[in-house]
Amino acid sequence: MSYDTLTGRTAVITGAASGMGEATARLLASHGVRVALLARRAERLTGLAATIEADGGQALAVATDVTDTASVDAAVERVHAAYGEVDLVVNAAGVMLPNPVTEGRADEWQRMLDTNVAGALHVIRAFTQDLIAVAAAGRTADLVNISSIGAHIPFPNYAVYGATKAALTYLSQSLRTELGPRDVRVTNIEPGLTDTELGGHIDNAELSDQLDGMFDALVGLSADDIADLIAYTTSRARHVNLRQAIVLPTRQA
Repeated sequence: MSYDTLTGRTAVITGAASGMGEATARLLASHGVRVALLARRAERLTGLAATIEADGGQALAVATDVTDTASVDAAVERVHAAYGEVDLVVNAAGVMLPNPVTEGRADEWQRMLDTNVAGALHVIRAFTQDLIAVAAAGRTADLVNISSIGAHIPFPNYAVYGATKAALTYLSQSLRTELGPRDVRVTNIEPGLTDTELGGHIDNAELSDQLDGMFDALVGLSADDIADLIAYTTSRARHVNLRQAIVLPTRQA
């Protein structure tokens, strides 16, 4: 599929050190998008940027902690200095730490809230004025949030993770009422079982094995599948907003 309309755009992608963020950065860059790579792992970002540039793309590695407003503000300055206004923002940073609520893992709850909800808000705050200005100038402006099917369907022991993703889904819905009339598109993508590093963060052996079993049974999506959906969505005509996409493995659907 051709994504020629993406050429010349400027994207900020959080969570770009791995998974959906990395895959999205690679794909957008291959279609002529300048990509600012935001994540905490500087070495991974530097390597990704070098690979993208070796393939003829443009990439800027910006080590950023989305949970820290000062870090995000510093990233804005670097991105603006290198590329100017941003017209595409992909909130792909996230963490999934399932455990029974009865375990009382407040450390995990806070980490998920800080990254999945507050982190997304910090990035939205940082770049919304760019998107509004770009749209006012008659160009395409996109905000893409990566939520989860867990925002709608409860899974045992994933209550807090699902709650953070439900918050992001609702945030996306509400932002359309504010940004849509200003020609800024807001898209919420809710993947099902997808092969990323998220599962590697689980410290509960039983739940980790359960997730592995689900991949064996359901044949999960790849990060590239989600990247392709993001590229498709953001390459549509500027008056077309694919507002929400639930994407699942066929066996999970």
